[in-house]
Amino acid sequence: MTEHALEIARAVDGFVAALFVVFGLGVIVTRQMLGTLYLFVLHALALSASASVLAFAYASPHLGWVALITFSTKAVAVPLVLRWAAGSEIYQRREVDQVLTIPVSLLIAAGLALVAWVAANPLLQAIPDRPFAGINLPTGLMSMFFGAFTVVVRREGVAQLMGLLIMESGAFFASISIVSNLSVIAEVAAAVDVPIASLVIGLLIRNIHRVTGTTRVGALAVLRERH
Repeated sequence: MTEHALEIARAVDGFVAALFVVFGLGVIVTRQMLGTLYLFVLHALALSASASVLAFAYASPHLGWVALITFSTKAVAVPLVLRWAAGSEIYQRREVDQVLTIPVSLLIAAGLALVAWVAANPLLQAIPDRPFAGINLPTGLMSMFFGAFTVVVRREGVAQLMGLLIMESGAFFASISIVSNLSVIAEVAAAVDVPIASLVIGLLIRNIHRVTGTTRVGALAVLRERH
């Protein structure tokens, strides 16, 4: 690939990375359960797009397959599994309870983004020959921190599951810029594990909702203490 083509690819990947961060941030602040699911789909599409850009830049068929598998599982299979397993009543006009207000959550998320950027600098110095690592590595770390923060700040089981999946996507977003010949077998294994885990957790959430009438984690903790 020529230097000019590489710069174009980096620019496109930088735009995708910005969307990746915005969608991950949206999951933190969105109040509607269905909106959270849609933002997760967009987050997965951004991950697949970045893998496609890197596959073209590195001329790597491995990353091409990874992009296709990521799109099929995280952008299509996982949302469908969650909608079916958790039940449509959970997504209908449901607002996601959260521990902190949206302005405070945004302020903390900005701090986490800064921490991720600072933490990525020593790692980038160890891999100077990876042209996309300067974009994907700090972005992936930000997404991991956003996902962990989502788990902490949200009170709904479905939203917390989204946070866990966003953490996994962030780790993958960073790794594809470091290992261009990522094993397809490893991604196929993850492609099977993630939908199955979503199915099991989604069914568990639906059964809990049927019994207790809620999926709020705080309410479930109180229920456990009473028994």
